Amino acid sequence: MKLSRAASWFLLAFGVWTWFIWVSFVRNLWKNGSGLAFDTAGDPTAYFWVHLTLAVTSFLLGTAVGAIGLRGVLALRRASRSGAEGGAA
Repeated sequence: MKLSRAASWFLLAFGVWTWFIWVSFVRNLWKNGSGLAFDTAGDPTAYFWVHLTLAVTSFLLGTAVGAIGLRGVLALRRASRSGAEGGAA
């Protein structure tokens, strides 16, 4: 299967965006002082574990989607280089 240039860049950007958003979210979750993420004893609550699981899942999916996009971008670059080299010879 061959991805278009737009689809490849979109998938790569989506992967990067996912990491940016979820890293920010986990950082905010870890520093949460509202009592949702940690109880009064400082132990993680169910809210914390559910949202950490969501974040890890999103990291994994974002990485997979970004890797597909990166492979598409690299394949397009290789194809354009080989086409330019083949036409110049």
